[in-house]
Amino acid sequence: MNYLENAKEVFKIEIEGVEHIKNGLNDNFNLAVDTILKGEGRVVITGMGKSGLVGQKIAATFASTGTRSFFMHPGEAYHGDLGMISPSDVIIAISNSGETEEIIKLISFFQDNKNKIISMTAKEESTLAKYSDYFLNISVPKEACPLKLAPTSSTTATMAMGDALAVCLMKARNFKAENFARFHPGGNLGRKLLVKVSDVMRSKDLPIVQKEENFAAVLDSIARGRMGITVVQSGDEVIGVITDGDIRRVITNEKDLALSKKAIDFYTKNPKTISYNKKIVEAEKIMQEHRITTILVFDGIKLVGILDRYNC
Repeated sequence: MNYLENAKEVFKIEIEGVEHIKNGLNDNFNLAVDTILKGEGRVVITGMGKSGLVGQKIAATFASTGTRSFFMHPGEAYHGDLGMISPSDVIIAISNSGETEEIIKLISFFQDNKNKIISMTAKEESTLAKYSDYFLNISVPKEACPLKLAPTSSTTATMAMGDALAVCLMKARNFKAENFARFHPGGNLGRKLLVKVSDVMRSKDLPIVQKEENFAAVLDSIARGRMGITVVQSGDEVIGVITDGDIRRVITNEKDLALSKKAIDFYTKNPKTISYNKKIVEAEKIMQEHRITTILVFDGIKLVGILDRYNC
């Protein structure tokens, strides 16, 4: 059996659902974003069932993009978790029907506690929408479920609404990749944006030859260095580099003369360099732009290391 048509129909219905809530956005969305931005506390997200699962994802997205947030299960709220909420916190309550009992029971506490309430519901006349400060409509034309029972399009729409809030908050706060990396230090992006060149560069036993050294010495230096490169110096001054590519070109173009050449005869001047205290993401950008795999690392005018692209 081919399920592709069924799958495409699901995508079509869910896209229509997201389009529907996009077209239904109004100034309540702006007011909700401003309320969160001006709030001195956190954003507390609550919801039951599938709405709760979506709420957990939204809370995680907020927390990782600069908006202090956590998810509170409404069933646990009446067993002590309400103690986590301060008057300065903003509440986002999610309920497709707007009548979820566990959510409705919390409204009086939020009001007494002076919390601003942002509701995400599909029913504008529902109890939750009526008693919230800002109502965000997440109604969709229909669920993708063929029985029209399981939350499908509606949960996708709710997720999209949460993402829209998060992105608007990020832009308002000028939240940058460097900020994101601080909250994701274990990820690849976090590593690139937080780790410095000095942390991963090779600083010992660097492959170096003097400008007058012969072809064999250059080959030996590149081989021992195992980085595909050797630095060419005049005394203590770096004047260039020779790569394994340079070696191949000399052998190909000047077969008979290759062995008689010295480093100064075929080195590359003005190699790309970077300061030891720069982030590795900057080094990677330079190497990508110039299609090179290594870059020399300096502390002022002193060569202190070589960074290989495969360590970035």
